[in-house]
Amino acid sequence: MSIRTIELREPVLTRNNDIAARVRHRLEEAGVVAYNLVSSPGSGKTSLLECTLKDLGKDLGIAVITGDVQTQNDAERLSLYTPRLVQAVVTGGACHLDAAQIEAALESILLEETDLLCVENVGNLVCPAGWDLGEAAKVVIFSVTEGEDKPLKYPKMFRQARVAILNKIDLLPFVPFDLERAVEFAREINPELRFFFTSALTGEGMLEWYDFLKAQVSAVRPRPLLPV
Repeated sequence: MSIRTIELREPVLTRNNDIAARVRHRLEEAGVVAYNLVSSPGSGKTSLLECTLKDLGKDLGIAVITGDVQTQNDAERLSLYTPRLVQAVVTGGACHLDAAQIEAALESILLEETDLLCVENVGNLVCPAGWDLGEAAKVVIFSVTEGEDKPLKYPKMFRQARVAILNKIDLLPFVPFDLERAVEFAREINPELRFFFTSALTGEGMLEWYDFLKAQVSAVRPRPLLPV
């Protein structure tokens, strides 16, 4: 009996990357900065976005695309903090978003009124690492409740990211977490990582994150921000 092996991964990724290139070109043409927010479940990614929409939405036109395996819960949470449509992508069991889903979601977003696109990827530090969505950069989020060796366990994600957010720092007095060691591990994997230390609950460190986003938008689209 003969056996034929069919390699699917490379053609699928090639098609995804072609679509991602279209998405990236479209966003760049529109002057929209796009970030792909990735994390394991429970890192506080949705809470971080809630704060960002609530505090920065008056200054920037922010669009959001959320990815979830079965529900629209995150999209419903975020929609409470913005008058804009929050795009929900239910993956039906898939462990990551792909570029085709982002391209389809863009059809309902007014890019001419958008400064910043935040993609909340499925909670997973493995699958999303290999999928380009057309974003300007990946932002990896982890928290002090997850262990400082997270970067060593998921090196590809930390290698792919340009920004790292260490969230829930308000819990540092109550958990055995070594902050300096976590940063050291992450920079062993990716020396270029830019770090932010935040608490979406207390607001600590959030202003630095907001200033970063505003600076990135201003660099791409140097025009007055939305009126307060």
